[in-house]
Order: sequence, then structure tokens, then C-alpha cells
Amino acid sequence: MVAHVPTVAFQGIDTLEIDAQVQLTSGLPAFSVVGLPDKAVAESRERVRGALAAIGLALPPKRITVNLSPADVLKEGSHFDLPIALGLLLAMEAIPSGAVDGYLALGELGLDGRLAPVAGILPAAMAAVGSDRALICPAAQGGEAAWAGDLDIVAAPDLIALINHLNGSQVMGVPEPKQADPPGVLPDLADIKGQDSAKRALEIAAAGAHNLLMIGPPGAGKSMLAARLPGILPPLSAAEALEVSMIHSVAGLMIGQGLSHRRPFRDPHHSSSTPALVGGGQRAKPGEVSLAHNGVLFLDELPEFQRGALESLRQPLESGRAVVARVNAHVAYPARVQLVAAMNPCRCGHLDDPDLACTRAPRCALDYQAKISGPLLDRIDLSIDVPAVRATDLDRPPPSEGSAQVAARVAAARAIQTDRYAAYPADGRPRTNAEADGQILQAVAAPDAEGRHLLTEAAERLKLSARGYHRVLRVARTLADLDGSDGVRRVHIAEALSYRRVPVRS
Repeated sequence: MVAHVPTVAFQGIDTLEIDAQVQLTSGLPAFSVVGLPDKAVAESRERVRGALAAIGLALPPKRITVNLSPADVLKEGSHFDLPIALGLLLAMEAIPSGAVDGYLALGELGLDGRLAPVAGILPAAMAAVGSDRALICPAAQGGEAAWAGDLDIVAAPDLIALINHLNGSQVMGVPEPKQADPPGVLPDLADIKGQDSAKRALEIAAAGAHNLLMIGPPGAGKSMLAARLPGILPPLSAAEALEVSMIHSVAGLMIGQGLSHRRPFRDPHHSSSTPALVGGGQRAKPGEVSLAHNGVLFLDELPEFQRGALESLRQPLESGRAVVARVNAHVAYPARVQLVAAMNPCRCGHLDDPDLACTRAPRCALDYQAKISGPLLDRIDLSIDVPAVRATDLDRPPPSEGSAQVAARVAAARAIQTDRYAAYPADGRPRTNAEADGQILQAVAAPDAEGRHLLTEAAERLKLSARGYHRVLRVARTLADLDGSDGVRRVHIAEALSYRRVPVRS
């Protein structure tokens, strides 16, 4: 007899159904796991042995073979413990034949028989819904799996409770979708004194999901401005929250957490490696650019990042996908992010202050800013100078306008964009102006005659690339939305051009 228990393997946020096959045969006692398992899967036999011993079951003195089919797909992770254990229980007739028919199972077993949380429950639950199956998972993750929709879930705290449920002597409660804890108070823009032009650029970036670069001396407030961006961004829609949660689930960040509608804000240290930023590693995990999907990726001290790591962001910023290609894995993670970066004008940071600047100015500024390549800079829609805050500004009372007022204008502009793009086919439909491209961009952002003449003349003088030309149009469309204007006028083109930065040529 061969017992079959369905489970899944993960390929990015997608799943591949795996058939855990367990067979007991006569011969010398042995316990083998085949089907291209990694170290964690190969060690499952010891966890399964210990969990069964904890509930009073001993493995029979037979040859036990576990095959994870298809055998040519690498199996990674500890979530194969539970399907292997259920297969053994079926083969040993400890649970009725057919007890797990119609179920998808995953979970890690402790040596005491308890079910421990694992990564990827939400994508697995979505796969169960797609295949018209129910789901068996650890009790701590029943609330996460419940977000998949119309799904029967058996969320068991331990192996003995699951056996009793399958034998009909115990009934598990139905888990409810778990909400994230109420978010704390976000930093408010009213905390920042002065920097009116920077606040304006931050509002534009939020309204159209545009990439933003802030350049200024230390202490000017660049990091404070970036930290206040989440407070003016609209919450995630239901579909966006599900996308973000699936990525975080695969990365293991959803364990014990509920679904949140707050946009992600990721701020990796400048020592981060390329795999840490775009994903990869031995087990091909999502990187920071994917963990920030539908949210903000903040890179402070931009020139201090490794050159290769920064250049690896060019493809995700353009396509909205982070493709990780390895010898044993080729996966793609969603990575539609809003990049916000900050940097000093030079290494000492005081380029414009003759009393503090180094003796190598302005050569040190040219060398420092040249660390940011032209192609990466070309992908940044808004670039602003953030000057040092004067003492007179710090002595003033807090500004009357805070994040709430700015967030209201941003939400109004986003609502205009949602209504505008709803008329286009769902496949490839942009959600914000920053995603508009091709014929859609030409249709929604065509400027008036004066604006077109200004843009053409500026493109020639500034040597704008085709990408830079289109990014100016996107920003101009956002400016028009903030003004409540149906069309893009010359004033919108002029302001959008003022935010373009020409790459430093040493």
C-alpha cells in the first residue's frame, strides 16, 4: 500500500503541487526520504519519528520509503514534516483510509508532537482554493490561511488533536481571518520645520508613486521626510494587501501576524548585498525590493551601497519584477516599488558651506555623485536639493499643515487615477501614473501646445533619454491631478522638468 498526501513546494510566490508518497515494505528497518530533498526535508524523518513517539506510536520495523513527487523538483523547507507524518499514519492504519482525501497539508513537527508555524501558508491556502481542496495547517496560522477565501481549514495545535479530528472524536474550530494589530501613530509632517520644497516633492511622489531622490547635507531632514511618506500614502486595497501578504508569507514574515493594509516601508542598511536587495541566496528568498512591493523602498546614504547592488535594482524598477536566476532555481517575485533615496552632496556632506567643506571641493562632489550611474538616475522621477535647516526655522512654531491634510490631497489624486485607468483592460492596467506607459501614457498625459513645445525644447537641451522624457510626462500628469486639471498644461511640464537631474559628468 502506498499512502498519498498532497502538499506544495514554493517557486517564488507560486506553488507546485507535491505528492508525498509513503510506502511500508518488508526488509531491513530503514527510513529514506527521496525526491530531491534539501537538508531540512531530509532531517524530517527524525522530527517525524520523535513526534510519533511523543504520542505513543512507534514506527514499525519495516523499510519506510517517502517519495516527494515530482522527483526532479528541489524540495526545500520544514513544511513537509506534516504530510510525511500523515502518510505514515495512513500506512500504519492509525487514521482511516481516505481521511486526508481532499486536503492539502503542510506544517513543521516538534519532537513533542506540536505543529510549528512555517513560511508560505497563505500561498498554499490560495493553491488549495484553486484546486478545490481543504487545508491542514498549524493552529497559529489558521487566521492567515483564512484570508484565502472560501476554504475549509483544519488548524491543529498538535498531532494528537489532528488525529482525533480525522478519526471523528474531536472537532476543530473554524479559524477567523486575522487582522494585524492596530497600527501605531505614524510620524507626522508637522514635525518638520521649513523644507517646503521638499514637502511639495514628497506630496507629488506620494500622489503618483514616483521615485524620489533627496540630496542635502547631514541633518537637513532627508530621513525624517522619508519616514513620513507612509503617513500620507493611501492604504492598500484588498487585492494589493493580498499580494503583499503572499510575499511576506513566503519570506516567513507573516508568522503570527495578520493581514495589514498599511503599505510596506523597507529601509535596508547600505551594507546590504545584492541578494539581500533583489532576492536570491541558496534558497532563493525574496529581497528587500520584493518585500517593499506596493510600498516604499528607502535607501539612505545611496552612494555607500555596493555599486553592483544598486545596479541590480535597475531591472526591478523598470519591470516591477525581481527575477532570481540560480543553477537550482529560477523564480520571479513581484517588485512594484516606489524608490526613495537620500544622499549627501559629497563625502563630507558640506559642499555648499565654505567653512565646513573639504579642500577638495568641488572635485569631491563630482567623484561622490558619480557613484550613482546615469541609467539608475534616469529611473528617478523627482530629484530635489534639501538645504540645511536654519536656526530661525527651528525657532518657529510647528507648521499648521500636517500629514492628514497632505494625505487627503494625495488620496484625491489617487482616486482620479483609479477612475481614469479603470477604463483600460485589466491585463496590464496601470494603478498609478508612475506605471502608465506606451499608448496609455500618450493618451492620458499629452500636454497642450505650449507644454509640448517646452518639453521638446527642454529634452533637446537637457539631452533627455526616451525614458526621461516619459517620466517627465508621468510627473506632469500627477501635477495636473493634484491641481484637479483634466489636461496637462505648460505649468505642469515646467515643474516636472525642474525635478529632473542631469547625471554628473566628471
